[in-house]
Amino acid sequence: MIITSLLDTDLYKFTMMQAVLHQFPGAQVEYRFKCRTPGVDLAAHASDIREEIGLLCSLHFQDSELAYLRSMRFIKSDFVDFLGLFKLNEKYITVTAKPSGEIEIVIIGPWLHTILFEIPVLAIVNEVYFRNTQPAPDFLEGRKRLDVKISQLRCEGLSDLKIADYGTRRRFSRAWHDEVLRVLVARLGTVQSPGKNAGAPGQLAGTSNTLAAMRLGLTPLGTMAHEYLQATQALGPRLRDSQIFAFESWAREYRGDLGIALSDVYGMSAFLRDFDLFFCKLFDGARHDSGDPFNWGERMLAHYTRNRVDPRTKTLIFSDSLTVPRTIELYQQFKGRCQLAFGIGTNLTNDLGYEPLQIVIKMVQCNGQPVAKLSDTPSKSMCEDEKYLAYLRQVFDIAPPT
Repeated sequence: MIITSLLDTDLYKFTMMQAVLHQFPGAQVEYRFKCRTPGVDLAAHASDIREEIGLLCSLHFQDSELAYLRSMRFIKSDFVDFLGLFKLNEKYITVTAKPSGEIEIVIIGPWLHTILFEIPVLAIVNEVYFRNTQPAPDFLEGRKRLDVKISQLRCEGLSDLKIADYGTRRRFSRAWHDEVLRVLVARLGTVQSPGKNAGAPGQLAGTSNTLAAMRLGLTPLGTMAHEYLQATQALGPRLRDSQIFAFESWAREYRGDLGIALSDVYGMSAFLRDFDLFFCKLFDGARHDSGDPFNWGERMLAHYTRNRVDPRTKTLIFSDSLTVPRTIELYQQFKGRCQLAFGIGTNLTNDLGYEPLQIVIKMVQCNGQPVAKLSDTPSKSMCEDEKYLAYLRQVFDIAPPT
């Protein structure tokens, strides 16, 4: 059984789910799976994936897991009570093998009852694929590569560089994910405890995985994902104000907690137009997830300065396809100019010498209306309705990709 706990998912699924319970409990949504890696035969593994999803739908939250969630200051008691009754329902998800070798995964149902499918289903697809295609994994190579990353992070002058694990959805396996985290804790130390070198500050800031955070005593990390801002295209007062509506709704829910805004659902220029002085002061910072990260960081710092906000009081989070060398480059460019955080995903949890799968599950409809992300990386955009995409670009004054 690949997923053994409903807590084995990213924290931002719970933070968004709580906002859905309180503000959008009647929303109906559709998600679709996409594999961006060409030539991958996933259809051969469809029955294994279905079986694992069936096992996932048999799980419920344990009392210890609910108590852990309840201990977080931003998780409200009524939401934990709801989770105490919650189970994923197999009727909302279908997995279809296609003659092309692709698989079609479609999730349709109430947002409140489908939001927790994405991360474990992606983890299931990854682990089923790799346990069938790599039955004798080269863990020795994986450990060597992890050693190199740790050595790079522990170089002189980098003791203030903090990384976090964001690798649940694309991990090689649950067991490998656990090993990577335990090695990072032992070798780097956590932010709350010294690293292996005497007197050195810890460099592991935490993990997005809520179960791992509970078991290893790490800080669970996460705020919002793209689906939250996409859904507000159908839930807000009007389309042009949907990004503003999303941020205002988030602030009403969390009253200053979890104050990192995601910047790339409509592209950086549209984000900056909406992220005015009010939001600059209200939110703790912003997260990068597409486009050139160096250019993004410079634009964010300049935007704060134009709005008379000291960038050194704000946090920039980088989380787009990071490697350790790229993380170090970004740290060296922006250190001292703002607060920094780095979320490393696939490169931490699926680097054993095999090509990782580039797979996603994205929301494509909410309340019967198309929704979309207009990414600064065009390949990351996902919408089946070209007319809606064109309309969205017009509304937000975004040029079509060249």
